[in-house]
Amino acid sequence: MSFKLVLSLLIVVIAGIFIVQNTTVVEIRFLFWAVSMSRALLIVVLLATGAALAWLLQGYLFLRRRQ
Repeated sequence: MSFKLVLSLLIVVIAGIFIVQNTTVVEIRFLFWAVSMSRALLIVVLLATGAALAWLLQGYLFLRRRQ
């Protein structure tokens, strides 16, 4: 197995353990908007958002270097 794959799996396992241990409900407020959700769900949403942004940025930089 490659180093990147092992490191990625390790990060996913650690994130999974962290999420399972943080299942309490929290309230999130932003300006006039408020929502209550599980802390674990919030963490999953933030991790997915960060991964999507990193993937998009990598694609953008790849296309930019290619031109």
